[in-house]
Amino acid sequence: MPTVTLKVNGKKHSVEVDPRTLLVEFIRNHLALTGTHVGCDTGQCGACTVLVDGNAVKACTILAVQAEAAKVTTIEGLATNGEMHPMQAAFKECHGLQCGFCTPGMIMTAYDLINRNPNPSEADVRHGIEGTLCRCTGYQNIVAAVREAATRMKA
Repeated sequence: MPTVTLKVNGKKHSVEVDPRTLLVEFIRNHLALTGTHVGCDTGQCGACTVLVDGNAVKACTILAVQAEAAKVTTIEGLATNGEMHPMQAAFKECHGLQCGFCTPGMIMTAYDLINRNPNPSEADVRHGIEGTLCRCTGYQNIVAAVREAATRMKA
């Protein structure tokens, strides 16, 4: 079995894995970082979205061995010294979550969006998060949270 070495949330991990192990399985099962959710296993829902070398990636669509030597950031890696990232705080304060299942993937997708477009319009946000499905909120508060986070991240 190959050994995969990744830097996850700033910490280097080398783990022997079956070559068929998905990145989401690696993160959850080998590193015990369960904030990344497994939703559909087909890349449709976005609940498993993480950052790979700074880009939002659905972790159920990539093998762990394909991410060799990459820098991976999960929802747990956004917080700094116990302080929520402005995106996480905005989701909490703007009620951008309900059941919370999609929230980690939604936050990671939105974080990537804001890094690419620091001043998104409502339409930009809606387009930017369309690959991450929420079955609870109706998206209005999610859009508000992303726009609020964009304002905070500029400051």
